[in-house]
Amino acid sequence: MLKKEARLRTGGLSAPSKMPGPAFNLPARACLTGAKLVKIPGSVCHGCYALKGRYRFPNVQKALYRRLEGLTAATWIDDMVMLITGHEWFRWHDSGDIQSVEHLKKIFEVCNNTPGTMHWLPTQERQYLPLGSYPKNLLIRLSNAKNNTAPGQAWTHWSTVVDQDGDCPASRQGNKCGSCRRCWNPEVKHVTYPKH
Repeated sequence: MLKKEARLRTGGLSAPSKMPGPAFNLPARACLTGAKLVKIPGSVCHGCYALKGRYRFPNVQKALYRRLEGLTAATWIDDMVMLITGHEWFRWHDSGDIQSVEHLKKIFEVCNNTPGTMHWLPTQERQYLPLGSYPKNLLIRLSNAKNNTAPGQAWTHWSTVVDQDGDCPASRQGNKCGSCRRCWNPEVKHVTYPKH
């Protein structure tokens, strides 16, 4: 009953078939930086996968917007901890992105309270990245804004979308992570994904 109530308040978790665990996603249309990049050819957000396919189904859109609204719930951190606990791997935002500094701080609290879970957070929202430390079980991977570009120097972990085959193996194994955990691995500084 408690988990059901937590799902109702937060909008629940998503279950991307590609991932080794659940995720939390928001509407791509609510992306702050992505809303600008989606209009720029050659940017990572141009032709955004989260604006097409199954993401466009009415039930999926309703769930995405429920999650966006749920961010302001007073119980959001506790609810998310309840839903994530017991999962070894978690991805933040397979659709959508950080909404504010407060949102990022809440994610930090969730990570701090789920020490048995390794969290991965890809983001375009450079302005919200902390200047200090962040939870040891959270890997923030900054996404290059332009395709086929080298990673920058202002952050420790990056990702880039490339036109050719990237080092992400998912496209070669049924569009699934399989046993790969490069995105969550702090020893992997840069991951390249083939454009899709």
